[in-house]
Amino acid sequence: MVEPTPHLNTEDFIRRREIHFVEFHPDPDQAGSAARFLQGVDGVIATGHPSPRLLLVEYDLLEITLEQIESALGEIGLHIDNRLVYRLKRALHYYTESTLRANLGCAKGESNCTRKVFVERYRKLEHGCRDRRPEHWRRYL
Repeated sequence: MVEPTPHLNTEDFIRRREIHFVEFHPDPDQAGSAARFLQGVDGVIATGHPSPRLLLVEYDLLEITLEQIESALGEIGLHIDNRLVYRLKRALHYYTESTLRANLGCAKGESNCTRKVFVERYRKLEHGCRDRRPEHWRRYL
């Protein structure tokens, strides 16, 4: 008997995170600069900056991860707050996101794995395009 696969809902892969920046930096509005930078990036749905040091970001996990976002922000010269509580939260988010993506068949560093997710789901679905006979029986007919 084939187990039914759970229904894939795109809302399950939308993440909303906070990114905190350091207080002392040449750019006094790092969150605003980061929000402007992330506009138009594939996978980033929305950004907001309620304060100069806090960035709110909403993104699609199948296209981009928090680690990739923070890495890009670091490359443009923004400094993310590295206090212990933020490092622990980041480590937990990085781990859970990479584990979820690995379970869905997304390789690390692969930017968009949506197609792989749906192909894998299709392969597991019960449909008429599958020969149920064992491999050694199929060769004889």
